Amino acid sequence: MKIGFIGLGNVGGKLSGSLLRNGVELSVHDLNPDFVAKFEAKGARPGGSPAQMMRDCDAVITCLPSPAASDAVMQEMLPEVGPGQIWMEMSTTDEAEVKRLGALVIERGGAAVDCPVSGGCHRADTGNIAIFAGCDRPTFERILPLLTIMGRRVLHTGDLGSASVLKVITNYLATANLVSCAEALTVAKGAGMDLNTAFEAIRISSGNSFVHETESQVILNGSRDISFTMDLVAKDIGLFQEVADRAQVPLELNPLLISIFQDGISRFGPRELSPNIIKRLEEATGLDVTAPGFPPEMVDDEPEEPGAEVFPPR
Repeated sequence: MKIGFIGLGNVGGKLSGSLLRNGVELSVHDLNPDFVAKFEAKGARPGGSPAQMMRDCDAVITCLPSPAASDAVMQEMLPEVGPGQIWMEMSTTDEAEVKRLGALVIERGGAAVDCPVSGGCHRADTGNIAIFAGCDRPTFERILPLLTIMGRRVLHTGDLGSASVLKVITNYLATANLVSCAEALTVAKGAGMDLNTAFEAIRISSGNSFVHETESQVILNGSRDISFTMDLVAKDIGLFQEVADRAQVPLELNPLLISIFQDGISRFGPRELSPNIIKRLEEATGLDVTAPGFPPEMVDDEPEEPGAEVFPPR
């Protein structure tokens, strides 16, 4: 299959890198020409434009920062969609929007998949990230070989749109855990605890989590660098709120998280690294919640392995 990849940012650049590293015939496009040139130097072909990529490729993957960006790209590609072609939306996006755009692709004889990833940029870089995929089963089986190059664990979540719902659910949970970790570490510091000991106590206890084992480390290092910013968190928990509102589920915690990150953005700017939400507490208390011995960024030290489909318990 000839594959096109649009969006070579923090996540897209890593996912497309896995495809290229594993011998996939790849065309790439990004609004930043430097990103395209970097991939061209590694053997990818410049795609030219979204429309040209859809003309030339069997499947085109988008990994973009917002539903609006995906819509703009799709408006260029849509006239070129023909029978058998596949649009794979790997952005974190709105369920209703991916269904709307996917229906337009399907009307023209193509297939549509929402297949966002979860597990951190460091695992996207090694092909060891998890991938959710929402689409009909025949389409899923066509793209599974691509998904198992980009990800370690691939879950078919059901119809188009289902993966996007699950993605914003998992991002909501990660956000809630980030805020709770920031509060826990600040309380530990304020109570006079050694933060290295506090980190380990949480890690070996019922309070442990993926977020603690990753983001707490870069919080304590002081870099706060997980290649994810406050505006992206705000987008994701906003999308989760929209899902809840459509389902008529009255939430209590998520509106508070939205308020916390709106305050963080107003204080520190939208492109501030998301773990620096702890700065609200550091400023309020005068505490420095850092400790020696923690890495400045997360690196996936597991070897790259072929991915596989995983199945929910029945």
